[in-house]
Amino acid sequence: MHGHRPRTPEADRSRRWFMNKALLTGGVAAVATMTGCSSNSSDTATASSSSGAPNGAPSGGPGGGMPTGAMPSGGPGGGGGSGMGPGQSEVKYADFKGVTTNGKITDGLYSIHSTDVSTDGIVKAAQAFLDGLTAKERKSCTFDVDDNEWLAWSNVDGYQRKGVRMGDITATKRNLGYALLGAALSADGLAQTRNIMKLNAFLGDYSGGNRDTLTEGAYFFTFMGTPSTTKPWGFQYEGHHVAINFFVLGDQVVMTPTFMGSEPTSATYKGEKITLFKPETKAGLTLLRSLTAAQRAKVISSDKKAGDNMKAGAGQDNAKLAYQGLVAKDFTSAQKQNLLDLVRVYVGNMNDGHAEVRMTEVEDHLDATYFYWIGATKDSSAFYYRVHSPVVLIEYDAQSPLAYGTKGGMGGPNGTPTQQHIHTIIRTPNGGDYGVDLLKLHLDNDH
Repeated sequence: MHGHRPRTPEADRSRRWFMNKALLTGGVAAVATMTGCSSNSSDTATASSSSGAPNGAPSGGPGGGMPTGAMPSGGPGGGGGSGMGPGQSEVKYADFKGVTTNGKITDGLYSIHSTDVSTDGIVKAAQAFLDGLTAKERKSCTFDVDDNEWLAWSNVDGYQRKGVRMGDITATKRNLGYALLGAALSADGLAQTRNIMKLNAFLGDYSGGNRDTLTEGAYFFTFMGTPSTTKPWGFQYEGHHVAINFFVLGDQVVMTPTFMGSEPTSATYKGEKITLFKPETKAGLTLLRSLTAAQRAKVISSDKKAGDNMKAGAGQDNAKLAYQGLVAKDFTSAQKQNLLDLVRVYVGNMNDGHAEVRMTEVEDHLDATYFYWIGATKDSSAFYYRVHSPVVLIEYDAQSPLAYGTKGGMGGPNGTPTQQHIHTIIRTPNGGDYGVDLLKLHLDNDH
């Protein structure tokens, strides 16, 4: 037995529930009180499982920064794609379908098989971290392998999370946590995660408030199941602008959904110049610019973008999202390679061996992969793009500023989107996220 069972309805009425209910029903006043900012989402041509967020945003403090004590949400709430995360309509693990085009799962996409890529190092690192915790700490962060806690993540800073908070444990224990991330992620993935955390702390210094959430320590580990080389288990690492869901079954790994974002995306923190999401930006532009004029006309829906176009963010686990843009079936070989290079930027955040396994899965469905774009196409433009196939969904969204570098306000629906506030996500559609499909296969066939 583990430390927790799925939450009861009473337990669900936590601060996270009330935050989301307020965002859904309370309008601007609730948003301003609880988060200090808001935004909205458009792109009405795309099917989504929820409605958009309320409009409006409070004004900023002197110099265009956040008012002292204000809380940047990290993205709009109220059911939009970037969302605050689970709320009053939270999907339960037992009801999970994943992102689909029409609410129906495409079967036969995933299977239990050997990848010949060892997970021994990940298992040992996870066990070492857990062994280093006190009994109380360990109980607070361990859940059953099919717990609803898998789905209870958010990109928002002011969000009630469970698990072990990095800032509340000793440096020795934190280093064991970073060792686990280092085993699960690639060198680039670990560096990006750590740099997001650093820029979160930069934002705290910049804003002059929220020292509990806008720090390097406001990130949490939870574990589902017990680390094992044979039995299913996984872990979640999340906080403001980071949510890594990592499922393990034997030598198979699923690292989705993984959300990574930042505001700002470039700043100097403790003497270190940090710049994020340049590869994601460049790879998207490279693919777009390799298309012909006729192809671009099918890919680009508009040269204007909203403050938030993301559709499959936190709280959108069962989103219905139709294919849009241009399918890669008729791409040239060079264009297909550019598409694979773009996907590899995101897949490459996981450790190298399992990233290659994942890329093979993506390549098997390359001809059924769609590319879609909203916004302008200059190097410095704020734009949105989506890569979508039966087995992978990637979204990149340069959003309106909410807390950093705004002039006379905090962004919101009328703010001009900028590359200084970027959200990204990668998912495994049709039931693959959180390893749900693999776990079902495992239970059906092996037990």
